[in-house]
Amino acid sequence: MTWALPRRTFIGTTAAALGASLVAPRAQCVTAAELKVPDDASALRFEFETAGIEGWTSVKGQWAVEDMSDAPSGKRVLVQRATRNDFNVIVTPAGPFTDVDVTMKFKPISGREDASGGLVFRFIDRKDAIYGKYYVVRANALEDNFRLYIYDGKRHEIASARVKASEARTVAHGLRGCRRRGVGLWTKADSITAFDDLVVRGVKLVE
Repeated sequence: MTWALPRRTFIGTTAAALGASLVAPRAQCVTAAELKVPDDASALRFEFETAGIEGWTSVKGQWAVEDMSDAPSGKRVLVQRATRNDFNVIVTPAGPFTDVDVTMKFKPISGREDASGGLVFRFIDRKDAIYGKYYVVRANALEDNFRLYIYDGKRHEIASARVKASEARTVAHGLRGCRRRGVGLWTKADSITAFDDLVVRGVKLVE
């Protein structure tokens, strides 16, 4: 399978669906049309060519930086190889943010039950949820779809769109006006997936 950079055309759909669920009592999220971080927002790039995953938090899964001849940038990528978990999650050391825009490239290497890759955002580590609590936007090469879920011990679908794997070029997500927590990566079931060129642009939260 080729590398996919999940496409931005789905951002409007996912953001619109998120509107009601991400409203906090004293911090309203903006509408989909307004989703844009400031042009001068700082950017943190994870391309794995010269750095590993020191400082990252592996919630579940077998995550490691490996050599890959067709890596989008250089020759090294982050690979998740566990195949017996319901979900696999790793959280970056980036953040927390108020406004955030995240992009990444991924390549499903193998998987009969699932062949996917996703972006985790608003991650909270919770003792009553084995994988924490978070939102995930993911693309699945076997199902040819792009979906947004919230996970709080169980997975709940918020939005979905049909996207052929051959057409997927960008997995990205932008949110403004709500407190962000952890940002990370995600796979499901037996999907062995490689990730690269993860870029997090955001406005740091000032406590």
